[in-house]
Amino acid sequence: MRVRFSPAPTGYLHVGGARSALFNWLYARHTGGTFVLRIEDTDTDRSSDHLIEAIYDSMRWLGLDWDEEYRQTDRAEQHLAFANDLLATGRAYRCDCTRDLIDARIAERGDAANSGYDGYCRDRDVAAGDGVVVRFRTPDEGITGWDDIVRGRVEFDNAVLEDFIIVRSNGTPMFHVANAFDDADMGITHVVRGEDLVNTTPRVLLLREALGYPDPPVYAHLPLIVNEKRQKLSKRRDDVAVGDYRANGYLPEAMRNYLITLGWGPRDGEEIAPIERFVEQFELSDINNSPAFFDVKKLQHFNGEYIRALPIERFVELTADLRPQAVPLDLYERMAPFVQARLVRLSAEEIEPLVSWIVGPPLEPSDKDWKKVMGKAGVADVLRTVAARLETVEWTPEALEACVFGVGEELETKTQLPVRMAVTGARTGMPLFEPMAELDRAEAIDRINSALARVEG
Repeated sequence: MRVRFSPAPTGYLHVGGARSALFNWLYARHTGGTFVLRIEDTDTDRSSDHLIEAIYDSMRWLGLDWDEEYRQTDRAEQHLAFANDLLATGRAYRCDCTRDLIDARIAERGDAANSGYDGYCRDRDVAAGDGVVVRFRTPDEGITGWDDIVRGRVEFDNAVLEDFIIVRSNGTPMFHVANAFDDADMGITHVVRGEDLVNTTPRVLLLREALGYPDPPVYAHLPLIVNEKRQKLSKRRDDVAVGDYRANGYLPEAMRNYLITLGWGPRDGEEIAPIERFVEQFELSDINNSPAFFDVKKLQHFNGEYIRALPIERFVELTADLRPQAVPLDLYERMAPFVQARLVRLSAEEIEPLVSWIVGPPLEPSDKDWKKVMGKAGVADVLRTVAARLETVEWTPEALEACVFGVGEELETKTQLPVRMAVTGARTGMPLFEPMAELDRAEAIDRINSALARVEG
């Protein structure tokens, strides 16, 4: 098996492209085949080296290694030779029509529903020159189709396929030509890519046939990835670049694991598992043809599971620089196991409220949270009694816990939430007593008394 992934370096690797790369990689590793990375940089005006490096970087971050690597521009002479052969055999022709001329003819015909190219230059024998492109002469009759692993039988009527451009006016070959030639020349057997490329497939198949390679690769066109509104992911309204998720505190193993579930599911039903298990089970025939919902909350669940699975030393290494500067490293290391258990992203935004109150003032609770906890009957008695008992209790997590819960037993009420709110300023967070023991005794008592005054006031 020779499986290829061909990203175009006209933008950063997005989650759809990453999923395509991942599924190609999984199938190659499952079958013991070759994973070919072929950069589709024929559009030199829009491609750039820094975007190519970003693609490499994102794939390496996801743990996707490749066996062979090519850039289509390095093979441009072969692609142009192929296009010239098509010209020589009459399967292609030169065209000097501008978009304005094409639109004018459409308007003259009154055929706005058919905005494609009309074959005007097929028999005009246009000479090479500025503004001249080369178009493929699409057959007027017949069907071009293939058996898609995901979508089933797909067919296009040749009569409705326009004569498409294969060489731009600047002399560079289009990616259809490069794909058709390179897939045949490299012996590519499988192509797994997004369904947004379905409409380009008949062009590649027609070019392969003209090249004399009628047996195409096996195609699997993956379903769209949609947001919570069932809209196709868009960079205008969604986080789509893999680099965005990397920067926002997602672990590569979690991101890779989640992408695997977008349109495919393991046969054993276990969605969070080592990558080796997915390699063992992966079959293209198991891919679902329905749109895949990119659920950020589910991704965060996956990420939280992977965060909690990190060795504590590795967790500290990854997050130490994300802690508030006022929190000493030795204190953060003591609190790290409790922080680790509550994160869904490795981010300063999530870490700060968990630990900042230990070295700074308590958080400012919302009115809703304050009323929910402190507005209950008996809270003033709880705070007053706990504050008094803390004057003499041993200052250890175990003793603090026994003190607070002991007051609860005496007063026959819940005590931890009011004390937590008074000391930390929040309803939720790390286990209370370990970080509370890091506070100065007088500071902890003062916070409880301040909360008591607010309750009574």
